[in-house]
Amino acid sequence: MKRLKIVSACIITIMLVWAFTQPSEKYFDIARSLDIFTTLFKEVNAYYVDEVNPKKLIETGINGMLNQLDPYTDYIPEEDLEAFSIQTTGQYAGVGALIGIVNKKTVITNPYVGFPAHRGGVRVGDEIIAVNGQNVQGKPTSEVSALLKGKPNTEVIMEVKRTGQNAPISFKLKREKIKISNITYFDLVDATTGYIKLDEFTPGAAKEVEAALVDLKKRGAQKMILDLRDNLGGSLYEAVNIVNLFIPKGKEVVSTKGKVEEWNKTYNTLNNPIDTEIPLVVLTSSSSASASEIVAGSLQDYDRAVLVGQKTFGKGLVQTTRQLAYNAQLKITTAKYYIPSGRCIQAIDYEHRKIDGSVSKFPDSLKREFKTKSGRKVYDGAGLDPDVVVEAATFSSAVMELVSSGLVFEYATKYCSEHVSPASMKSFRLTDQEYQQFVAWVSDQKFTYTSELDQKADELIASAKREKYYDELQSQFTDLKTRIEQNKNSALTRNKPELSRILEQEIAFHYQLSKGQVEVMLDRDPELTRANQVLSTATEYHKILIAN
Repeated sequence: MKRLKIVSACIITIMLVWAFTQPSEKYFDIARSLDIFTTLFKEVNAYYVDEVNPKKLIETGINGMLNQLDPYTDYIPEEDLEAFSIQTTGQYAGVGALIGIVNKKTVITNPYVGFPAHRGGVRVGDEIIAVNGQNVQGKPTSEVSALLKGKPNTEVIMEVKRTGQNAPISFKLKREKIKISNITYFDLVDATTGYIKLDEFTPGAAKEVEAALVDLKKRGAQKMILDLRDNLGGSLYEAVNIVNLFIPKGKEVVSTKGKVEEWNKTYNTLNNPIDTEIPLVVLTSSSSASASEIVAGSLQDYDRAVLVGQKTFGKGLVQTTRQLAYNAQLKITTAKYYIPSGRCIQAIDYEHRKIDGSVSKFPDSLKREFKTKSGRKVYDGAGLDPDVVVEAATFSSAVMELVSSGLVFEYATKYCSEHVSPASMKSFRLTDQEYQQFVAWVSDQKFTYTSELDQKADELIASAKREKYYDELQSQFTDLKTRIEQNKNSALTRNKPELSRILEQEIAFHYQLSKGQVEVMLDRDPELTRANQVLSTATEYHKILIAN
């Protein structure tokens, strides 16, 4: 019963955190609901036919409750705090390597540059078979990761299998504090254009961008591209400080407004900028979210940057972490944020759910018009519209399923074990012969996939059977399925342009990590190419930033 009181106290604490600003008339409903929940749980615990796990049952209840809100409001039990801390701070103690499961093998997917695993010679694709003598084959990545982490300056022995080598390789590594860099790549993409790829907004992001900006300007950069594609966001403070690099001190960047008025706040730039004049392009994608949208949106509102790419995700919600009993925490959405034009870019309406519990985007009829500093029209409720749209690449089901199968990763591992790394990945391209070797290898792996045509044909056949037409049309259906299968057999050849680029990127990452992955695409990245075009013509750049 003591355990029961503990979990009940957790529920009460969570509910009160949610309710403490509600009108007084709601308190009776809250107290009654909590009383019902507590007595219900007692009955289940006492009389259910099988033994129940109180902790699991309560957490299921908590998560069920929070699922009615938005996907960013999360319950974090004590045992998950370390993972949450790593996610929000980018810091932990270990060997500095990201691991994952590829075709039932635990492999190194990213040895972070400059940290113990990378310095020790661990490579992308190495299969971890033992840690400190303990066999980890078939173990979940969480268990393997826990074994690799530990106190700084302690040693760990990691044994791996490497493609192309018969004997296992043993690495003795000394753990250290790991701070994952927010910037994965920065360099001059031509004599006068700097490029910064920012992937995270963990503490220190603004300082990293500042250092990269200063370095690139010293090396001759007169134009700048900030790449926020696929950046899911992070710290609001880092977003404000990054905007501050390009706009004057004392300017509003973002304001937050929620139920608790005393928490509402306006965030202004506090420091002197680095450069308020340098022509700037920000690259965006459908996965640019939250802090990325604060940076891109604020710079757009001040007509300080041209946005190039795709419409952003549309996450205009702010989360706050609240301490709960027994070292648990609640990450709860407490406000919406508004960028300088006054717009909130939140695209999903979590407040008004449908009867089935699903949510919808805000309809176009509810979107409102706002103005940038120069008077350009911008809109709320749907993410950020780029100033220059570049359509996102689309891939066939064959390409997507091949990549998700892990076979592209495995072949890249194999390729790198058989070829010496080029000095630079900028000109790396697979020959036609090498691509055909890849196709033959995939065929040997018995790769199969379900295409959209397969699904449509099956739906058509099922419909014909329901309508009693199948017997009459059976031969035509058989011929259709045969033709679809023949079409699938040539999928890798038909999709060669897309697949070869994906494979080249994976090989480049295996060789030279993020640096190689970026460099192999520099001269054929559609968004980057369009950004360079915008920046290369001062007339076009300034015309975009001036209201018609």
